[in-house]
Amino acid sequence: PDAATRADFAGRVEAAAEERAGLTAFKTVTPKLADGRTIEVAANIGSLEEIEAAQEAGAMGVGLFRTELLFMRHMHLPSEDMQAETYAALAKAFAPYPVIVRTLDIGGDKPIAGIEFPDEENPFLGWRGIRMCLDRPDIFKRQLRALLRAAVHGNIKVMLPMVSDISEVTRSRALVDECAAELKAEGVPHATFDLGVMIETPAAVLIAPALAKEVAFFSIGTNDLTQYIMAADRLNPTVAKLNDVTNPAVMSAIELTARAGVAAGIMVGMCGEAAGRPDLIPAFLEMGLTELSM
Repeated sequence: PDAATRADFAGRVEAAAEERAGLTAFKTVTPKLADGRTIEVAANIGSLEEIEAAQEAGAMGVGLFRTELLFMRHMHLPSEDMQAETYAALAKAFAPYPVIVRTLDIGGDKPIAGIEFPDEENPFLGWRGIRMCLDRPDIFKRQLRALLRAAVHGNIKVMLPMVSDISEVTRSRALVDECAAELKAEGVPHATFDLGVMIETPAAVLIAPALAKEVAFFSIGTNDLTQYIMAADRLNPTVAKLNDVTNPAVMSAIELTARAGVAAGIMVGMCGEAAGRPDLIPAFLEMGLTELSM
């Protein structure tokens, strides 16, 4: 690059450093609204290596731990012990803050070793997330057992992805209870955890009032929710302009979800990219969200 370009980017780096330094003073301040509500600002992470950066930024826990990355980095399905150690380390690192762990969220677009996926024209609408997990209880129960064991070490909460029907929640809870009974019979230390759902399908939005009676929290995944509501592939640049979280249809879906959660007295958070947008945060807080993860 020429001298002018180098100078331009050097200035940007310096400005970013100054901005970070200015924000450092706020990382130990608990966000609180005039109405008394405390807002949790959490981190989205995919590995233990990201813990330090999240803590340095002042994260009040983890709003989304992507467990699929643990599965994708190995040439075999991770054992129960390996998973339990990972989740326990995460819980210990952030205790007493909550750590929301998303159960395995994979599909044909990001296959992993040990799971054979069918050929699908559109894997984003196919066998993925909770659908795959419920069809493969051998894999799902291994993860649930690991999470129950890890819950002894901190404030773990578990989130189900791609939910579109209440039966997916009730079947998952039955498996959690089954795993807990097995661990008790085996004399293995374990603890219960709150079960929630990731709101990312239009179906979940429409049944949010009923879902809210079955779970302890909602976490709105705005990336996929926008894609599904707008019927526009977020990886397709041709329709990229449609993937706009500020579209009235998407904002209405977020508000419907939030109002349903608030009415039921459960926590409503957000873990999509929109959670980090200063221009939208006031609207989300007015809707009733009390957790933002980014």
